[in-house]
Amino acid sequence: PCRVGRTDAVHSLEIRGKTIGLDAPVFIIGEAGSNHNGRLDIAHELIDVAARSGVDAVKFQTFKAERLYPRSAGTSDYLGSTTPIFDIIRSLEMPEAWLGELRDHAWSSGLAFLSTPFHVEAVELLDDYVDAFKIASYELTHDPLLQAVAARRKPVLLSTGAVELPEVRHAVQVLNEESCAGLVLLQCTAAYPAPADAANVRALVTLRDTLDVLSGLSDHTRDPTAAPMAATALGAVVIEKHFTLSNEMPGPDHGYAVEPDELTRMVSAVRRVEAVLGDGIKRVQPVEEELRHFAQRSIFTTRAVHEGERFGVDNVDVLRHGKRERGLPPKELGRVMASRAARDLDPETPLTGMDLAE
Repeated sequence: PCRVGRTDAVHSLEIRGKTIGLDAPVFIIGEAGSNHNGRLDIAHELIDVAARSGVDAVKFQTFKAERLYPRSAGTSDYLGSTTPIFDIIRSLEMPEAWLGELRDHAWSSGLAFLSTPFHVEAVELLDDYVDAFKIASYELTHDPLLQAVAARRKPVLLSTGAVELPEVRHAVQVLNEESCAGLVLLQCTAAYPAPADAANVRALVTLRDTLDVLSGLSDHTRDPTAAPMAATALGAVVIEKHFTLSNEMPGPDHGYAVEPDELTRMVSAVRRVEAVLGDGIKRVQPVEEELRHFAQRSIFTTRAVHEGERFGVDNVDVLRHGKRERGLPPKELGRVMASRAARDLDPETPLTGMDLAE
């Protein structure tokens, strides 16, 4: 479907056989992130949930604590934990040995496989496994990482949380200078969860129109459907949503992620929005054809009219056709009123030009 927001500059790219663009269905990513809690069996279960929900891709994260924070970084206020952020991040690291197994599981389930690199060496590591590169919001200003990703000549999805438009513009320039093989910018609000009134979904239109790129949404609101539906209507080509097996599981990202049934509801909601948006071409739909004739109007006689009799409000009216043949359209009423009957006419005759003696 062609969605609202099409610009003159139409771009498209492909991820594992699926086209991403304004003329294609929204590409939906189930963000598993670190919700595996360090267990391979949970990571596999997350892939199964993603496949059952109908998303197009499942995504994990590849990082090492020592490449993200100094040990002295302290605690995170938003997490409300007394555990240093370094130790929390280290507990969430995904073993590199999982990558091949998880990728194969995703592929065999019909999903694209993604994992976000958070340091330059992770880019080379992931290149053999991922179908595209996703860059997290906080890495948007990390030029060396952007350059390393672009050099791999795979599609790039870039979140834009907690940054200003000039910073996004710079990141796009860095990627383009390295001949990035296709880019989608994702509007994102870096809060976990993000309040609904901070989602600012319309910013995806600003990103697309201002920077001449495809755009979408990385949604951190807790609501499974509102922001994704709005984004679809505004022309998002990619939507990403964190999901978990249960909000009750321990870990920083489980509480705001959607649960399996909610992920399925989100996918269904996006597809319903796509269906009602249509292609944007104003024309008679096939389902309208019957009523187009049945309920449209023509000029009818309302009683018997004799040859030579003048037409007027007492013997003609503008009526719906029903199953009768089509007569003169309503716009010809003035012409009819200035005419006389060219022959004897029965009541409820749809008038034609041959019936007028002008």
